[in-house]
Amino acid sequence: MTFELIVFDWDGTLMDSEARIVSCIHKAFAELNLPVPSREAARDIIGLGLDEAMARLMPGAGPGLRAELITHYRRHFLGGDATPSVLFPGVRETLDWLAGRGHRLAVATGKSRPGLDKSMRETGLGSYFHATRCADETFSKPNPQMLLELMEELGASPEETLMIGDTEYDLLMARNARVESLAVSYGVHPPERLMAHGPLACLDALSELRPWLERRAGESSTTGMGSLRGMGAVG
Repeated sequence: MTFELIVFDWDGTLMDSEARIVSCIHKAFAELNLPVPSREAARDIIGLGLDEAMARLMPGAGPGLRAELITHYRRHFLGGDATPSVLFPGVRETLDWLAGRGHRLAVATGKSRPGLDKSMRETGLGSYFHATRCADETFSKPNPQMLLELMEELGASPEETLMIGDTEYDLLMARNARVESLAVSYGVHPPERLMAHGPLACLDALSELRPWLERRAGESSTTGMGSLRGMGAVG
């Protein structure tokens, strides 16, 4: 099957932003004189919407305190933190290839809209994507709503759609939307945690996406010809 719509997570899949996110979380908690989460706890929530992330990092926190944490986090992430965030190797080249083949491309991210817009401006990747969804616009992963909205907007069925991400939240969202998924091993969650959620494969670099899709297209073509021969439809 050819995947007409390919949906990417952002942080940990296209952009290596883990260190910056963790830094901003630590600063937000410290400024409010709250116990600062460990690095492991802070990185584990990457991919969730900010409200869901803060609720996990500080169980029992009410809406007001979570809102304060989010305000402090956003201030640092959008302007005050200089921790580098760069694209992973092969991202731009892979998007070039996919766009050249006519795939519809989208982003489904736990980032806020201002955060994604900032990253799009910094990387210059905005022109590749036909649509995007952020966690402050709809339900957070693993709720399927982001994918459902993207498929409706871009006219793709679940069978034509592929979700690519580095966390179990991405893969669970795909499963909840009845969409196939691919995991990447270089982000936040380890491969064994990802493979427990049934992705088609786990890639060690985004540059592996092109040969993976080409192999899959070749296998589909061979299978199709075999079925036609079996039906007496060839010759």
